[in-house]
Amino acid sequence: MQINRCGWVSEDPLYQQYHDNVWGRPVYDSKELFAKLCLDGQQAGLSWITILKKQQNYEQLFANLEPSIIATFDQSKVEELLQNPGIIRNRLKVNSIIRNAKAYMAFVEQGNDFSKFLWDFVGGKPIINFPKSLADLPAVSPESEAMSKALKKLGFNFVGPTICYAFMQAVGMVDDHQVDCFCAVDKTS
Repeated sequence: MQINRCGWVSEDPLYQQYHDNVWGRPVYDSKELFAKLCLDGQQAGLSWITILKKQQNYEQLFANLEPSIIATFDQSKVEELLQNPGIIRNRLKVNSIIRNAKAYMAFVEQGNDFSKFLWDFVGGKPIINFPKSLADLPAVSPESEAMSKALKKLGFNFVGPTICYAFMQAVGMVDDHQVDCFCAVDKTS
């Protein structure tokens, strides 16, 4: 039996598993959101499957994407990371994870809830779209532009509006499953 998935999903089993079980599912845990935001930033200029195939390496090399540990990484750690072919060996991208960890820690140490902060951009609940095809999917939205601006103000980088929109899709803030995808929610109610 043929399963209908969103048009961007290839035949790669890893991509299908990601689409079927992860993409578009609401995530509310602040640290999970931080980790996903960092991984989406690594995608800049690349396909998501490239990062997805390296996700375990990122988790291993970046202390399971624990921001309190990453925030302590120094320049010698950066040089060590840049030697590892298991991640994207781009100095700006490696440094961005560390910079974002420091921004995250500063934000939460002030008593802020990172999950609430991010979910407030969509009013606390997923925005449900009705894409019929890939051509109907935007690359940015007013919400992703606002999120990008706010994150940059906090000191984050690699969080442009396009990255933020992809992030919002991935963590279920925006449901962009195509209408004929088996993962699509009932969009008539």
